[in-house]
Amino acid sequence: MTMSEAKRRGNDKYNAKCDYIAVKPLKPEGEAIRAAAKTAGQSLQGYILQAVRRKMWADAAGEYLIRISKSEAEANAAKENQSLEDWLADRQ
Repeated sequence: MTMSEAKRRGNDKYNAKCDYIAVKPLKPEGEAIRAAAKTAGQSLQGYILQAVRRKMWADAAGEYLIRISKSEAEANAAKENQSLEDWLADRQ
């Protein structure tokens, strides 16, 4: 079946907005990922992108908690007129 010119232009326009990232797991792991995507009722790409987004969100949340903890520690050190390093050392 031949693709219409309009469809080809639409595909080209969409593809121009996309990045290309290749993932090459070993075959058993690839099969497991495909099976998991199928079980979840998702396309392989959708499943992988969802997993990556969740990991990115978790990493960002962890970084946020680290920043909050650091600023809290800095505030506590300042209250006790200590450097952050000294304040932390006193608590180890």
